[in-house]
Amino acid sequence: MSPQAVTILGSTGSIGKSTLDVIKQHPQRFSVFAITANTQVELLLEQITLFSPRYAVMASTRCAEQLDKNVRELGLETQVLAGADGLATVSSHDAVDVVMAAIVGAAGLLPTLAAAKAGKKILLANKEALVMAGQLFMDTVRDHDAELLPIDSEHNAVFQCIHGSRSDSLSDLGINKITLTASGGPFRQTPIAQLRDVTPEMACAHPNWSMGRKISVDSASMLNKGLELIEACWLFSASPEQVDTVIHPQSIVHALVSYIDGSVLAHLGNPDMRVPIAAAMSWPKRITSGVKSLDLVELAQLDFSKPDLERFPCLQLSMDAMTAGGVATVVLNAANEVAVEAFLQKKIRFTDIPILLEELLGKSVNKNLASIGAVLEQDQLARAAAQQWVFDRSGAGL
Repeated sequence: MSPQAVTILGSTGSIGKSTLDVIKQHPQRFSVFAITANTQVELLLEQITLFSPRYAVMASTRCAEQLDKNVRELGLETQVLAGADGLATVSSHDAVDVVMAAIVGAAGLLPTLAAAKAGKKILLANKEALVMAGQLFMDTVRDHDAELLPIDSEHNAVFQCIHGSRSDSLSDLGINKITLTASGGPFRQTPIAQLRDVTPEMACAHPNWSMGRKISVDSASMLNKGLELIEACWLFSASPEQVDTVIHPQSIVHALVSYIDGSVLAHLGNPDMRVPIAAAMSWPKRITSGVKSLDLVELAQLDFSKPDLERFPCLQLSMDAMTAGGVATVVLNAANEVAVEAFLQKKIRFTDIPILLEELLGKSVNKNLASIGAVLEQDQLARAAAQQWVFDRSGAGL
């Protein structure tokens, strides 16, 4: 049997690098068809030399030109593409079997949608495809017979606990609740009054996971968990009331599924993204991930507590946005991307992030979005409003 051809959207990020590591362990099962990056030319070139993909895509045309020059100088055969068209090409190519959707943020929506329209097996690590366009995306997956497997550790854990049965409703499966766990990030015990003074460096110092700067800030504010709640609702046809969140600082239990007979199934594993990646890539079989097995005796203790919504207002805002539906989740995501970038550039405080989100959500006029064009239009309007808010707050636009 020929190896499965894999496109990795966002191969220079933490998920992308972990995916390449799993592929490297199983060269008979998988081959790298295409890899993509935003601006990291040197790292993408290094990955090209190691994995010899047919295509490499840079989001930036200028970076693509530099990469193409480097590839030709080294005599490599990889073809370099650029921009949205290049991303769509490697997501939907007839030769591709599997697409790892790991581009962070709204930029990942269109290439992931292209993979769905092409009926690919999609390993979904990009939350925004569902946060921004949940119904439209799920309809596209269904209508084109694509296969959708979640990669976020929490959603992958739920998927395993329900044995992959997503064609039935939760009630038909005998499920009354899904519980996502959250580490609580670096500020789980920080006095609330001190949060206004935290720096980007402090927010990016996650105690358990190695992630990019944007996702690390989202984890620190628990907006990341809010996006995951929205994603879980779409993935598992759940209402916001059926999805719960608990603080679990060890990050060993990734999710729990409660059944009507009183049973609770939990997924446990060391906090390493190669575990859910390997599980999804090989589903319904199993392959090695390179992660050591969990030693419960060595671990000794597991702690759980309710999230403090005063400390983590972004979590409540996310729940409210999912309940409202329509434009609200688009506004939430767009405003947050602008707010996090402004915080990382030290233009606003960490505690300004939920203030910005709440203000823009309060001003949004809710309506259903019937097309991807409508979604992208609302996304741009929300970004413009958020950028104006940042300018008014800091005196400097992004």
